[in-house]
Amino acid sequence: MPANTAHGMPSSATVLLRLTIVAAACLLTAACAVGPDFKTPDAPKVTGYTPKPLPQQTSAAATQGGEAQRFVSGMPVSDQWWKAFQSEKLNKTIADAISASPTLAAAQAALRVAQQQTRAQQGAFFPMLQGSYQPSRQQNAVGTISPTLTSGAPIYTLHTAQLTVSYAPDVFGLNRRQVESLKATEEAQYFQMEAAHLTLASNIVVAAVQEASLRAQIEAQQRIVGINTQLLDNLHKQFALGAVTGLDIAAAETALAQAEQALPNLQKQLAVQRDLLAALAGKLPSEGIAETFTFADFTLPQDLPVSLPSDLVRQRPDVRAAEEQLHAATAQVGVAIANMLPQLTITGTKGGTAEIFSQMFRDGNVFWSLVGNVAQTFFDGGAMLAKKRAADAGVDQAEAQYRGTVITAFQNVADTLHALDADADVLKAALRSEQAAHRTLNITDRQRAIGQVNILAVLNAEQAYQTAVQATIGARANRFADTAALFQALGGGWWNRPNADVARR
Repeated sequence: MPANTAHGMPSSATVLLRLTIVAAACLLTAACAVGPDFKTPDAPKVTGYTPKPLPQQTSAAATQGGEAQRFVSGMPVSDQWWKAFQSEKLNKTIADAISASPTLAAAQAALRVAQQQTRAQQGAFFPMLQGSYQPSRQQNAVGTISPTLTSGAPIYTLHTAQLTVSYAPDVFGLNRRQVESLKATEEAQYFQMEAAHLTLASNIVVAAVQEASLRAQIEAQQRIVGINTQLLDNLHKQFALGAVTGLDIAAAETALAQAEQALPNLQKQLAVQRDLLAALAGKLPSEGIAETFTFADFTLPQDLPVSLPSDLVRQRPDVRAAEEQLHAATAQVGVAIANMLPQLTITGTKGGTAEIFSQMFRDGNVFWSLVGNVAQTFFDGGAMLAKKRAADAGVDQAEAQYRGTVITAFQNVADTLHALDADADVLKAALRSEQAAHRTLNITDRQRAIGQVNILAVLNAEQAYQTAVQATIGARANRFADTAALFQALGGGWWNRPNADVARR
């Protein structure tokens, strides 16, 4: 549309060009943002996780899951750390769960929400362009007021169309701090997603190990039932010969009933564990999972990574999330300060109005305006100052939460290292106890057969053996669970994933 040089009115393109130039100039003047700049907290100045150095490797026991484990400082943590257990069943279960878990899907959706909220706020860096069209049919009371139209017609139709460009220069960094805060929140959500991923994999490993433990306990309990059944059969034969009394028979029957009574409870726990594994895999209990787990399905990793303390705060997803939450809180201080300073806006409008739609932009029907505005709040009852103080307190809160998260992270690693060392000794001792109890049971049963001891001695030896077997199974399960806990405590290796964002490593 050509400019109306007779009246000195610029064209729409000219107005928009001028507005763009003004907006760009205002943006260039916004060289800094008010408020504190975020600084990544320093890592704790420690060289270890425990007060006293732990042995470089654990003790060993001559049983499955009793291998010695070595602690390797600085060893890389694989992003698929669960593959160290060398279980195809476990690998498949975790892969299926990652694809189907509603918890992980919810975390991924929450990340997308945060990303789009950041993108929406970034839109404020640019001018807003809006168009409108308003048709109307009206009648003027020409006997009382002046007519609207130059023709003086009392009844008329008006077509009005206009284009409005508005821009708020980010002179004091208000919008930059808001975007910074949202971007930090987005990063926090990313690390929460990584934490959900790590927790899911860890929970599946522990649940699979617990299933293996329960199956071993059921098998051991069935052996105890078999021993008691055989003992009772022998006693019945001896009773017929008058070699034992009815009291011996009753004691053996009681022991058998007690052994049988323990089986349903173990089977119930196994069923519940299977339901848990199905739920972790994103399935209903009735659907279940195809894989079943025994200790034979796992190999205990013998080389375990121990990250440097200075690296842990960059590896743990929960620590990184807490750091980004501190970053977001710091940026909010800048937002509060910027809100207390003058707010600038520039608005340009170009349009036309006419009785006939096609004549809206003819000479004489065009209107335009260019308006600048500076607004400063002088009194608001202390509201802005209170918001600034609230933002300062929010930083204090986020900083304290960050310190607490770091302490918990180091505690997790220390606890796990203690457990790995101690539970290896526990398994070694439990195995010796089980072997000794088994020998005692065999000797006692032979002595009963030749009349040197009564049935109660056999039953006591049997009870001791049963307790020792269960202790060995529990100690073996703990070693596998401790190993999974270490990988989780170290952060799970997400930063070594091929598609991980380099900026987040």
